[in-house]
Amino acid sequence: MRKDTIVIREIEPKDNAQIEQVIRACFHEFKIPLEGTAYEDEETPRMYESYQNNNDIYFVLDNDGKILGGGGIKTLSSFDKDVCEIQKMYFSPKVRGKGYGKKLFEMCMSAATDLGYKKCYLESAPQLKTAIHIYESYGFKHLEKSLGNTGHYSCGVWMIRDL
Repeated sequence: MRKDTIVIREIEPKDNAQIEQVIRACFHEFKIPLEGTAYEDEETPRMYESYQNNNDIYFVLDNDGKILGGGGIKTLSSFDKDVCEIQKMYFSPKVRGKGYGKKLFEMCMSAATDLGYKKCYLESAPQLKTAIHIYESYGFKHLEKSLGNTGHYSCGVWMIRDL
């Protein structure tokens, strides 16, 4: 893997199987519950199709055709339409700790602002300590309970921030 060949771009149909594999592998690696999480979401195997509305976007980390991670934004389900959710942000161990997660996260935040959202919400698992620390460093505040209707009852960490 060469650093100079990694690009962050919008998801394409051909990326579905690879990003699904990255997402699912993280659940096993970090021992995150499979039920009540993105692991069992209907959209996980069809990420491209799931992010084709005017108010959502999903980015992938592409290393010469090998997808090493991704993350996106979408309107928070069953909630105020001015609130987006950062969703399905997972990375292969090959790229963790190299700044790509922060760069992709910043692209998501910028896209959320460009799309007119006023707040950004996220859900995470307590096992993902590094990710939670990054969210806190960007001004996300912890909430006592979940917002909207994501179906992710096993997450346990809920955060929000103004855009």
